[in-house]
Amino acid sequence: MNPLKTFIGTITVSDDDVVQKAKESIYEIKINNLQGKPIDLSAFKGKYILFVNVASKCGFTPQYRQLEKLSQDYKDNLVVIGVPCNQFGNQEPGNADEISEFCQVNYGVSFLMTEKIDVSGVNQHPLYRWLTTKAVNGKKTTKVKWNFQKYLVDKEGEFLDYFYSITKPNNKRITSYLD
Repeated sequence: MNPLKTFIGTITVSDDDVVQKAKESIYEIKINNLQGKPIDLSAFKGKYILFVNVASKCGFTPQYRQLEKLSQDYKDNLVVIGVPCNQFGNQEPGNADEISEFCQVNYGVSFLMTEKIDVSGVNQHPLYRWLTTKAVNGKKTTKVKWNFQKYLVDKEGEFLDYFYSITKPNNKRITSYLD
């Protein structure tokens, strides 16, 4: 008999225990805006946050208009954050100035836009590691499949749900959380 095992005993840890201990706060994640200035995600405590990986040359790009409307309609309750990404079909090739101008001129985008990042793969930004990994968000593991996939975080910074690109921003599946 192993005396150490006898003395310490056996500890059983469930997956949920590991997830709870590993869980990180989304408010601690560091990311810059499109102009390179830090975004303080904790400033959005008390509001829902909808993160959307965006691209200027995608079939879903017209969703910018609906995202802007959603942002305006729910401005007291929701922060929409666009996250430019060039990983899917090279559909966001522009630099920060080009992205900003495109969004403003074509869609009147006034909601917050982050720096261009990787949302998957070996260079995945910590924000998307949090959004897509149960061990850090405490709820669910997902995979970003294409541009304009949406992730909703509640007012306390908890992962709520995600929506594939085909789900329009004004879809009841999203707005039902906000009403």
